[in-house]
Amino acid sequence: MQPDLELVRIGETESFKAWEHGYPFHTVRWHFHPEYELHLVCATSGRYFIGDFIGQFAPGNLVLVGPNLPHNWVSELADETTIPLRSRVMQFTEDFVSRMIGCFPELAAARKLFKRSSSGVLFSQTTSERVADLMRRIVLATGTERIALFLGIVAALEADRYAQTLTSQHYLPDPSGFMSTGINEVLAYINENLTEVLDEATLANLAGVTPSTLSRSFRRHTGQSLTKYVNRLRVTLACQLLMSSDFATVTDVCYASGFNNVSNFNRQFLGLRGMTPTQFRRLLLENKSFEEAA
Repeated sequence: MQPDLELVRIGETESFKAWEHGYPFHTVRWHFHPEYELHLVCATSGRYFIGDFIGQFAPGNLVLVGPNLPHNWVSELADETTIPLRSRVMQFTEDFVSRMIGCFPELAAARKLFKRSSSGVLFSQTTSERVADLMRRIVLATGTERIALFLGIVAALEADRYAQTLTSQHYLPDPSGFMSTGINEVLAYINENLTEVLDEATLANLAGVTPSTLSRSFRRHTGQSLTKYVNRLRVTLACQLLMSSDFATVTDVCYASGFNNVSNFNRQFLGLRGMTPTQFRRLLLENKSFEEAA
């Protein structure tokens, strides 16, 4: 079974992404992405799949997954069960790792850790306990504290002498092969053309299927409709633009993030963020003023 491509959006004001999610969740499926991922299970148990490795996980399971390495954690729960916090996750690019090590020679020893992640690395319980609080804090951290926490996490991972490599010796992920499937081509096309008009017929033609087949396949792969998926990505982009000083008005952000009218933009933003774009920007400015005053 071919893994699905996950589109990881790291904000323009961020070096890496740090977030958390419950269960069920749309990324809980067999998938891959070009970014590194550090994944900490906070609740539930079940089976996890890393490349050609299959194992049992429980709370405290801490794994570093390398770029394009397929992975999934499947919780063993009764149907309709929901968990508010299942995992905490950090995602970051190869370019970020290279530049970070280039800036800080002291991090040279971490090269081995990141190279090893191409096979997936499971960390010891001691390291997991040490990292758990850092990952809890980093989700909400800002500024230099965020960078300090990231470096603290890398230091803890690099120092773990009991970490285990997961995939078999000769397993190699094949991103070119993964990308050849129709739905992944569609996902990549959406990512590259997010602010353009995205026509369902064009996307279906790209995948080599009918629009109705694309609709069913897209919902099965992402857990949501094509329209909802695109709107979610565009609202995420809008948040990044609202945090930038390059866009003077909310209307500018509306069109720059791919929406074609302000009323729909406001409605989608409110539905996904619980506030309007104007309120979001005002809160950002208030927070900035508070930090400057402090």
